Amino acid sequence: MSNLHFDYLIVGSGAGGATLAKELSRHSRNVAVIERGERAKQLGSFRASLSFFDANRTTKIPRKSKEGVILWRTLMAGGSTVVSCGNGTRCLEAELAELGIELEHEFQEAESDMQISPMQASLRSEGSEAILAASHALGYEMEPMPKFVDPQNCRQCGQCVFGCPHQAKWTALDYLDEAERNGAKVFYNTSVDTVLVTDGRAGGVSAVGPDGPMRFHSEVTILAAGGLGTPVILQNSGIEEAGDGLFIDMLENTYGTTTDLNLCREPSMSMVNHEFHHDKGFILSPYVNHPKMVRFMELGAKGFALSDRKLLGIMTKTADDSSGKVHADGTVSKAVTESDRVRLDEGATIAAEILIEAGADPKSITTSAPQGAHPGGTAAVGKVVDEDLQTDTQSLYVCDGSVLPKAPGLPPILTIAALAKRLARHLTS
Repeated sequence: MSNLHFDYLIVGSGAGGATLAKELSRHSRNVAVIERGERAKQLGSFRASLSFFDANRTTKIPRKSKEGVILWRTLMAGGSTVVSCGNGTRCLEAELAELGIELEHEFQEAESDMQISPMQASLRSEGSEAILAASHALGYEMEPMPKFVDPQNCRQCGQCVFGCPHQAKWTALDYLDEAERNGAKVFYNTSVDTVLVTDGRAGGVSAVGPDGPMRFHSEVTILAAGGLGTPVILQNSGIEEAGDGLFIDMLENTYGTTTDLNLCREPSMSMVNHEFHHDKGFILSPYVNHPKMVRFMELGAKGFALSDRKLLGIMTKTADDSSGKVHADGTVSKAVTESDRVRLDEGATIAAEILIEAGADPKSITTSAPQGAHPGGTAAVGKVVDEDLQTDTQSLYVCDGSVLPKAPGLPPILTIAALAKRLARHLTS
């Protein structure tokens, strides 16, 4: 069995883990990152994504909760940042501040790193322009989505959720590469089982790598394996309260067919409507899952039959109830609650109204199955970790979506990166 020793040990290389690796490696060369997946060899297509999305190995159907809700997750270096839509929004800023976590400095720093700015109008498709005009005609607000997408490198391929082969989008791999240049070591294809705890203090982790069992010893251990991965490790390490309070920013996509409009040639989620977020708990954004097989996954045969070249869509993303649970064996319980259904239905109704005004055939309007891609809340601040993101086990910290106190209903990557920057300062101060 391999035994390795480090100052800082980080489990996971997504927004939280890679940010920590970058920041901590500036202070110590003895930093290690353990990543369950590997670096994707190809990006930008549905076929390539089959190697890194968490799905049934045989059917390739994405993972689902016990109740049938689709759970989009990747197992790869860079985590979900690689397949994100490149949205750089602040979320839960006030809620975290109430818990003693002020992030203004860290937000500004991360926004500068990622070069976040509103998406340029020149990158929008004719379909999004029609949705914009329709929204304004109906009295709804649509504005450019803040993006960490370089307009000079963007090819408007519309395949953001399968990774960008043109490196137009910031991802956690940018931070991970910087960490490696600083001397950090990254262990790929290595799955962590439990945290090694002695006398109430974490001293590393037990894992299985490509060549068998491994033990990593460290002064500080940080779990950043995501809202579904981290609570499993915590529960298997004796922290039984982890896993409760799961949210997924539940969403549905509403589609409508047109004579000649589509969203094929633009970055996904080019615009956003925030006006219902505070009071009603949902946002709206132009969105279409382009590959027929993905539409089949969310709509069945009806989705497969839709023509991508004549399809408009709007996503309703909600701040869903934190009512799910990640069990110690990795299975997930997550149902659509009555209040979740109210939010989804109201958003879908408005989405349909906008799509019809934009030129979609009213008879063609259809809405996908419920799904989610931002799991979190399963090691929340105030419940499993304190304001410094430390558990009751000394030297064991958590820094990923699982620490968020409630569903943001907004893309959380920027906030997780800001939390990681804050934690790195705490650890090195």
